[in-house]
Amino acid sequence: MNKHLFKLENTIQNYVWGSKTAMQELFGVENSKQDAQAELWMGAHPNGCSKVEWNGNKVLLSALINSNKEGVLSPETALSFGELPYLFKVLAADNALSIQVHPSKEEAEIGFAREDHLGIDLNDPKRNYRDPNHKPELVYALTPYQAMNGFRNFSDIVSLFSRMTAQISIPQVHALVAQFENNMTSSGLEAFFVGILSLSGNDKLEALDGLLTFAYENVEMGTLGDEYALILELANTYPGDIGLFAPLILNVLTLQPGEAMYLDARTPHAYLKGAGLEVMANSDNVLRAGLTPKHIDVEELASCTLFEEKPKDKLILPPSLDGNKQSYAIPVPDFEFDCFLKADNEQIQVRSAEIVFAIDSDVEVSHQSEESLVLKKGESAFIPAYAKTYTLSSKGRIARVYN
Repeated sequence: MNKHLFKLENTIQNYVWGSKTAMQELFGVENSKQDAQAELWMGAHPNGCSKVEWNGNKVLLSALINSNKEGVLSPETALSFGELPYLFKVLAADNALSIQVHPSKEEAEIGFAREDHLGIDLNDPKRNYRDPNHKPELVYALTPYQAMNGFRNFSDIVSLFSRMTAQISIPQVHALVAQFENNMTSSGLEAFFVGILSLSGNDKLEALDGLLTFAYENVEMGTLGDEYALILELANTYPGDIGLFAPLILNVLTLQPGEAMYLDARTPHAYLKGAGLEVMANSDNVLRAGLTPKHIDVEELASCTLFEEKPKDKLILPPSLDGNKQSYAIPVPDFEFDCFLKADNEQIQVRSAEIVFAIDSDVEVSHQSEESLVLKKGESAFIPAYAKTYTLSSKGRIARVYN
């Protein structure tokens, strides 16, 4: 292969929770139809594969990769993964995404094989496992980015619920809280979480009515925290959804622009509002826990959830700084993420297939073969492993994803 730099033509996914304005405001993406532009995908996932110019033709990035896996991905990546092991996205949410858990690698392999054996079609809405892979994620905020991530401290959960059940009669919830208060352990949290998610019929309606009554009264008086205003906001989008209890169970935080957060396997989380860059393992495995009209398998969800406290002060992932480069410690081999604050002829050593993305301003990408290309903000390029090195120049930030 004699080409080393490939500008990507990327797919935009329109989902109901997406933003009609964020992609345009951040990157000048046209949206004349006023679609809810939720995600811009960069990578080789079959549901939205990027395209490149190659030998005078426009082809899928997957075709380029498959033509020479060892050369494009690196021999190590080709052997370990057999495909581009990550998917890189711009994500823009005006409304909350579902509360979800991603299984571990082992759980995904077992679950996928089991559902295959049972003959459950991959497109069946009740199928839990779409592939045999885990789906760890990193999100890097481009705007203020509100999310839920991980369980609150056990004592905080009990306190928030006890205050509510002391003022509002919700017998079903009161009983669950009392049981958890007497057993503030991982097993106690599991019983409480499963108990809330399993409420149905009149019990569910009465519990949600009590929650919303309590939230409304206290937001009106301004006596409680922001989580109650969030519950009322979520209720406008997801009325009657048991996930409305989640802000009292999970940590709620807002990343400021330039801050990043890692989302572990087996950890419940939800993106609520904002725009950011997201990198994940190349998987579509999602076990849902609320804020969704889609299938929820409470038993399978619980089996893939780690019922442990996640300290709120540990949620932000701090970068290490080397010159202009911020690097983030990712505990899985599927992807790495760097952000250059600017680039003055920054030379990059290539050991795997890479994608670079222009965040703030034009980026010049050049190669020693005398190839070069210019990315406007919001554009990206693919650099195969065989390129060995390339150079970046920009006055603004550049995101770099590799493995």
